[in-house]
Amino acid sequence: MIKLIITSLIWAFSFSFIGNYIVGKMDLYLAIFIRFLFALLVFLPFLSFKRLTRERIILTTLIGFIQVGIMYICYFESFKYLTVIEVALFTVVTPLYVSMLGNFIEKKVNLFQFVNVLLVLLGSGIIKWGSISSNFFLGFLLIQGANISFALGQVLYKRFIKDDDQKTTFSFFYIGALIPLSFLVFKYSRIELSSISMLQWGVLIWLGVIASGLGYYLWNSGAKKVGYQTLAVMNNLVIPMAILVNLLVWNTDVNWSTFLVGSSILITGTFLQCRNH
Repeated sequence: MIKLIITSLIWAFSFSFIGNYIVGKMDLYLAIFIRFLFALLVFLPFLSFKRLTRERIILTTLIGFIQVGIMYICYFESFKYLTVIEVALFTVVTPLYVSMLGNFIEKKVNLFQFVNVLLVLLGSGIIKWGSISSNFFLGFLLIQGANISFALGQVLYKRFIKDDDQKTTFSFFYIGALIPLSFLVFKYSRIELSSISMLQWGVLIWLGVIASGLGYYLWNSGAKKVGYQTLAVMNNLVIPMAILVNLLVWNTDVNWSTFLVGSSILITGTFLQCRNH
């Protein structure tokens, strides 16, 4: 549980860093590629084809392809149409995808836990109210593509990846993530590293080494220690955190009444979910 909370705090800063220093200031696909190349470099020393079975290597690579590669393509594209706060808020249905996919795999349904997930969705929806731009539908669809990919990757990792040798597993996870990103960056991007400022390099290092390298490792390994419903709820904890970071650091305007009410409901749902896990 503590791993999920730590990761949520780390990711809360990522929304603002991407929105304020990356989007509109450098090629998005190149930024994604560099970010996860840094993440791969963190785990590259642990790369080994002998420690894992061929099936596990293929499965882990596929999970990285879905959870990171496909997810971040949709995620970064959404910043073209949405504000930082809107991107954070439109992830509100990720818990529902996690819950549904987890229940489908385990072939069981816990009605009380499902109600808690809906409570969290309600709280996040209240926070979102009044923050919709004219590009809502396109941005929302892109975010849902990201949400489904992220949820599916979590559920597959939790269900099928064993606890042994997680560091070696994650080297293949990031190889999988880089497959679709490599295709896009070499096909559509102009690779001009000299145009990247020192500040942007610093942000990319943070996003790659900390938010991705450390973040995904903590999140997926932490996901294996909790139930699907608790994991579903934790997916939304980052939303109020990300908004607060954006407010406190960049002084973004927000409807405080809806934010506080929605956050209170979200936190209550998180507490009830964890207590009844």
